[in-house]
Amino acid sequence: MKIRIIGCGNLDRGDDGAGILVARRLRALGIPAMEQNGDGLALMDCWRGCEEVILVDACVSGKMPGEIQVWDAVANPLPQGFLLCSTHAFGIREAVEMARAMDLLPPKLSIYTIEGGAFVPNSPLSAEVAQAVESVTQQIAELARAIAR
Repeated sequence: MKIRIIGCGNLDRGDDGAGILVARRLRALGIPAMEQNGDGLALMDCWRGCEEVILVDACVSGKMPGEIQVWDAVANPLPQGFLLCSTHAFGIREAVEMARAMDLLPPKLSIYTIEGGAFVPNSPLSAEVAQAVESVTQQIAELARAIAR
């Protein structure tokens, strides 16, 4: 099974770096993961030909900072009020919904989100989000190892 793990975000915007940090921690564990800035068209290219895709990004949904949510983006559209923290006008949500309309979604697409609280330029990751990064890293590492067996 061809799986692709993509961490999205921007390390220069505090909690927005969560997805990138998950990708880096996964690579440190020997699990292939790529980094992407959240540009929707580039994401659609990244998952082309993959059987399973896992995206990780920071979000703003009104939950407590550090709260983790997992979405099955093939089974259900992402909620309208749900904001993935892309600085792009055509970001993850738009890419997923366009790919759905064009029948270009991978067979399995999971989106792990970490609720962010601080997105100030040049600020560090908040403690709650840093803890969630570790948790998501472990969850995805276990899943990737199980798939590899």
